[in-house]
Amino acid sequence: MAAEELCRAGRRFDDRGWVLGTSGNFSAVIARTPLRLAITPSTAFKGDLKPDQILEMDERGAVVSSRDDRARPSAEALLHLAIVQIRGAGSVLHTHSIWSTLLSEAYAAAGGLAIEGYEMLKGLEGVRTHEHREWLPIVENDQDIPRLSTVVRGTLERHPGAHGFLIRRHGMYTWGAELREAVRHVEILEFLLEAVARTRSMERSNTWPS
Repeated sequence: MAAEELCRAGRRFDDRGWVLGTSGNFSAVIARTPLRLAITPSTAFKGDLKPDQILEMDERGAVVSSRDDRARPSAEALLHLAIVQIRGAGSVLHTHSIWSTLLSEAYAAAGGLAIEGYEMLKGLEGVRTHEHREWLPIVENDQDIPRLSTVVRGTLERHPGAHGFLIRRHGMYTWGAELREAVRHVEILEFLLEAVARTRSMERSNTWPS
């Protein structure tokens, strides 16, 4: 079931251009004790995922079940584990949209991006008004994934109200209590990021309609 749902998410996000090439990775918790996650394999096209490609990994990021002995989860599997453990998430989704990538660079010096005043904010779990101020932290990209996962853990602890975060010039991570909620958060946050980026562009170029 989790494998099929992850494949559907892959097709949905690929159709929107949020996981081009082999970018992005998705996971869903299938057991808590011991911790087991269903996770997408490295280098897979998310729009073409098949259920038998989905791996099962443990709390250390080691594969415990796979149809393909050569398949490995993304190197960023440790980030999924960090989010599951700190947030108690049931699913973690990572996208690589153009808007999240651009904004992660534009607001990197500020350490994050504040989004407020949009009705779509009410699609985030627990948010009841467009007056909500959502803070998306931005962390520096790092190919040392154990070190990056430590940074992510600290970021999540410092910003307990955040529904996601950006990695500079890399993309967005978000999560949910279960996969359906995580998919909703991707769609809400990607909408908001595109709205912010397009608004910023029109303001800078003075192309607002008269």
